[in-house]
Amino acid sequence: MRIRQLFLAGLAGLLAFGVGGTGVARADAYPGPGVVTGSTNVHDPSMIKRPTGGYLLAHTGDGITLKTSSDRTAFADAGKAFPNGTSWANAYTNNGANLWAPDISYRNGKYWMYYSASTFGSSKSAIFLATSTTGASGSWTHVGRVIESTTSSNWNAIDPNLTVTSGGEWWLTFGSFWSGIKMVKLNPGTGLRADATLYNIAERSVNSKSVEAPVIHYRNGYYYLFMSFDFCCQGASSTYRTMVARSTSITGPYRDRAGTYTTAGGGTEILASHDAIHGPGHPSVFADTDADVLVYHYYNSSGTAKLGINLLGWDSSAWPYVY
Repeated sequence: MRIRQLFLAGLAGLLAFGVGGTGVARADAYPGPGVVTGSTNVHDPSMIKRPTGGYLLAHTGDGITLKTSSDRTAFADAGKAFPNGTSWANAYTNNGANLWAPDISYRNGKYWMYYSASTFGSSKSAIFLATSTTGASGSWTHVGRVIESTTSSNWNAIDPNLTVTSGGEWWLTFGSFWSGIKMVKLNPGTGLRADATLYNIAERSVNSKSVEAPVIHYRNGYYYLFMSFDFCCQGASSTYRTMVARSTSITGPYRDRAGTYTTAGGGTEILASHDAIHGPGHPSVFADTDADVLVYHYYNSSGTAKLGINLLGWDSSAWPYVY
């Protein structure tokens, strides 16, 4: 049944683009999230497929909340990455336990997790790295601080995403509001920052400069930059939407379907509020055996943040659509 639902949603996505059309999807044609059950209250999710099978999901919460699934449908709570607190992050959270927007991956025989520490509306923020051989609650080892921003910075060190190129280079993309999305190079051996260069990837001048939550996904010669425009964290009034642009170089420049650079506000919308799905955003993308998978959060009509999972299709011009 779920396969049939996803197939029909994919067909709707193709029809929304139209044969020979402009490639701008209609919001009323966006598909609903695929069926998920169990523990599905999430915010800022990141999910990967485990090398041993099944899935591991991490999301914003006290000590970073973990969930597991055997089938990408039924999810169960799996504790906290840091059940004993994160004293090293307290200077950025006003001693709070809530940590934001983890990015999880599996490389070189272990799990890597980048996550951010901040308070709402502040650019006094930091991104940290932890590793684990199992991914289980309490097994994560603090590696160090990767990068920080201050109240005088014109950028914000939150919402990290690790990308490893086919040539073995490690890059961290991050950013929220202020002057937008940034990127730094990492040392593949340590996972920490490799040099002092800060790349400018995307920026907006409208809607309070609202662009954040970047994730880069490589496919067939292009680096695809997925990101969120507009406003999160307002329950059913959230206006978050998921955008995409692409480049043949990891450091850009990135352009949307119309050719607009992301540094000039460019981005092609692929998912936005529709029906009872409000503010779908903070994307995570990974390749699975059946398709590329888009993971995100949205708000239901009661204002609860929920897990959204859809698949990504690719049109004849190599642009993604959601089904």
